This record gives sequence, C-alpha cells and structure tokens, in this order.
Amino acid sequence: MAQKSGERRLLFDTRGKRRHVIRVVYAILALLMGASLFLVIGPVNIGELVGNSSSGGSAADVLDEQVEQVERRVAKDPQNAQLLLTLTRAQISAGNAKVEVVSETEAPTVTPEAREDFEAAGETWSRYLKQAGDEPSATAAQLIAVTFFQAAESSTTLNEAVEAVAKATQAQKIAAEQNPNLNSLSTLAIYQFFNGEYAAGDKSTKQAAAKAPSKAESKNVEKQLAEYRKNSKAFAKQKKELSKVQSQVGKEQLQSPLGFGGTSGGSLSE
Repeated sequence: MAQKSGERRLLFDTRGKRRHVIRVVYAILALLMGASLFLVIGPVNIGELVGNSSSGGSAADVLDEQVEQVERRVAKDPQNAQLLLTLTRAQISAGNAKVEVVSETEAPTVTPEAREDFEAAGETWSRYLKQAGDEPSATAAQLIAVTFFQAAESSTTLNEAVEAVAKATQAQKIAAEQNPNLNSLSTLAIYQFFNGEYAAGDKSTKQAAAKAPSKAESKNVEKQLAEYRKNSKAFAKQKKELSKVQSQVGKEQLQSPLGFGGTSGGSLSE
C-alpha cells in the first residue's frame, strides 16, 4: 500500500510494541486491499459500480447539493422507501466523488470526507430496509456492499474495518439472494470469508462455481475463492494479534503514560 504522506513513513521509525502494531496494521490492510483488487479485476468491477471521481471538486459540490435536496424531501416524508433509496444512492455518489482513484488496477483511497458520506449512506440504507419490505433493491444492495468493503480497506481503526466488512457482507447477501449469479455469489463468498462466516462462504463458493459456464471455469472459481479463504484466515489471525498487542500497549500506557502515546485508541494509521 503506497504511503500518502510523510507522516505515515515517519511512523515506521518508532520502536517497541508500537512498531509491531504498525506492522500488523499494514498486514491487515494489505489483505483487505488484495480482496478489493480482486473485485476490481475479477468477478465485480468496483469502478463500474461506484463510478470514477476524476472529475474533481466541482462534481463533489454538485453531488453534495443533490444530497441536501433529497434530504429535505426525506425530512417531509421520512417513511418513503423510494426517497430513502434515492438518498442512499446520492450519498454514495457524493462519497465516490471524493474518493482518490489512482488507476483501474489499484484499490481506490477513501478520504475522510468520502467516509462521512458512506457512513451516512449506511444509516440511510438501514432506514430504507425497514420500509422496503421483503424485496429491497438488489442493485443498491450490491452498491452498498462494494462501497463498505472499499471503505474497510482504508479504515483508520480495527473496529471500523470489522464493522465495514460486516455491513458489506449483509448487503451483498441481499444482492445475491435476489440475483444469484457468478458475480454476486463469488463476491458474497469473499465478504463472508473476511467476515468470519466460513461455512456460509463455502456454500456461496459452491453456488458460484455451479454458475460458471464450464467445468474448467468452475474449477478456476473454486481455486480463486480458496485463495481468498486462506487470506481471510490470515486476516483473522492478524486481527487477533493486533488486539493482543494493543491490549498490552494499553496496560503499559497505564503504567507509563508517556511510553506509547496514541496507540490505545486502536488506530490503523498508528
């Protein structure tokens, strides 16, 4: 993962357990980014789903205005499912305009401003689901899923990353249930593995492989998803290691508050 500032490079000059926290953190983010890249060049193209933010700040301003317009409409009719869905899409579009896209084969960087929009979209999506009944929009569900997995890859805390992966998994399940195909099911399997749902991920893998047009492609799907299952196990191991190290650092901070300043909050950028 490329460093975006001198601050992150300088962080690697630290010593002791804080340095170990940094190493584990970047291992976690690398695993998530690997899955994100799979979604860029594999079954689902993130760029096609979330758009391209290369148009810059003017587009973001226009989309922010659209969000405000829809929010005013929702305020007058808060239980209108269609309006809530429109607002969800608008908030995601506004966030996408603030995402930094380097190239088609690199995972996009979610800026803090984009993250705020995505979090707002997640809240609106939850409100929408309460009003949508038994058949929520599968297209919007997949959009939500990809957005949150992308956000997990650039999270700033461990809890934030874990929560985003869980939200992505829940939304992708809706998309796959309503439109079960090779893309939706293979993507669901990846999310489920990284969310610790291994039995469910194995089931989704078999379902995805069954949708492949040939036996050779079916085997290839199984092989690819088996690799991501393996990576998700490493992800789970790194999460445990990070939690353990952070716990130790926290205890040492209580004993010597000046020893490891700033690590007790669990920030992935530390």
